[in-house]
Amino acid sequence: MPYKSIILEKADMLATITLNKPDINNAFDEPMMEEIDDAINDVAADRGVRVVIITGAGKAFCAGGDVSYLQVLMENRAHIARTVIGDVVRRQGTMPTVVLKIRQMMKPVIAAVNGIAAGGGMGLAIGCDMRIASDKARFSTVFIKRGVIPDCAATFNLPRIIGMAKACELILKGNIISAQEAEQIGLVNKVVPHDELMKATREFAGEIAKNPPIAVGLAKAAMYKGMLEPDIGSQMDYEAYIQNALMATEDFEEGIKSFFEKREPVFKGK
Repeated sequence: MPYKSIILEKADMLATITLNKPDINNAFDEPMMEEIDDAINDVAADRGVRVVIITGAGKAFCAGGDVSYLQVLMENRAHIARTVIGDVVRRQGTMPTVVLKIRQMMKPVIAAVNGIAAGGGMGLAIGCDMRIASDKARFSTVFIKRGVIPDCAATFNLPRIIGMAKACELILKGNIISAQEAEQIGLVNKVVPHDELMKATREFAGEIAKNPPIAVGLAKAAMYKGMLEPDIGSQMDYEAYIQNALMATEDFEEGIKSFFEKREPVFKGK
């Protein structure tokens, strides 16, 4: 589909989705959410893409829902009485469906947070697997100050990323925190100078993209499964199952051969 609110670029095994409404800090409405959802479907299916980067144009990553869009929701509350799974089945792209698809995607997704990530924008950022932040980035769940609770799985993801106590602080206060504090509490992987954000993120992503994509995807799936698995033995059985499958791949053979031949491996995703 032709995009009006986002930009999708692909190069060097990386796909970059840029939210492109800088005049309103990349706040989203239904058409924009549908475009992001469609782009996620696109990159998930593209075998040439190994790592996905999501960022924002201009000074913001994403300020959450567009005020005019939120006004519509307030006036038509029946419109939001639906489930994320229902939206997936109906192929209705929303920010929650985007976060769900990112989690289920067998490719790493990195948020390059260039400015404010607030509300659903923060939900999108923490819904990604990793986050690189500009030193000008800021984060806020903000929902509590509007009389509601976070969505986009923020109440699920945030405690798992930074722990329950800090998650309670961010969600129940609704305050804005800096990139530096976000790094201190483990919300972001690293903070870089603003002008170096995309270069640093692409280098970070490129290191992952060089690795065997099947193993990378299954490692991602195994880690998220492990976060919820109450039995360590069951998780080790799952690891053994995955290892056995991976040992039948050409990439496994290449990894072993390159080690003995003392050269860099070239993985083909087979």
